Amino acid sequence: MVAESTLNSPKTNYKRHEQSAAFKIATAAIFTALVFVVTSQIPPIPIPATGGYFNVGETTIYVAALVFGPLVGAFAGGVGAALSDVYLGYSFFAPGTLAIKAIEGAIVGFLNIKLKKYVHNHTLCAIIAVLVGGLSMVLGYFLYENLLAVLMPSLNIYAIGEIPLNIGQMLVGLIIAVPIMHAILRFFPQLKSQI
Repeated sequence: MVAESTLNSPKTNYKRHEQSAAFKIATAAIFTALVFVVTSQIPPIPIPATGGYFNVGETTIYVAALVFGPLVGAFAGGVGAALSDVYLGYSFFAPGTLAIKAIEGAIVGFLNIKLKKYVHNHTLCAIIAVLVGGLSMVLGYFLYENLLAVLMPSLNIYAIGEIPLNIGQMLVGLIIAVPIMHAILRFFPQLKSQI
């Protein structure tokens, strides 16, 4: 039997932290690739009237944030979605997307963790976290698109027209991500301790 002092030694705690950090980095890299693939390869729908496009990448950002926390959600969301913008020819959106989707992923992950301390219904926690994070995305794009409309009028960006599309994107992401979150945690219950 291992002595309790050995289990809680500084060396053991350091190894656990090191493994946790390595796990987070690997997970962030995997989910960054997934966000990119889901956003750019599940056919995005261009919206000429607004200058943007509708996609289901939000789903992957929400799954990353809900299952693996704010750091993974922020990195995967920001980098994966910004790379998709560049790949799809929407480079002018990429800087805004990097910040907006990173903030969205961070909010969803952070709120989900905090809410679980007070609300025992994990579905409700996830829904609230996604709605708040998603609304930050809607507001972020509205502000960024207004800035682009002023700086680059030739793009013909209609920021207010993008609001319903971004809300729709958020709701589609919510409807798909929460069941996926439950499925992942049912099959891999050990992930609950990784956040």
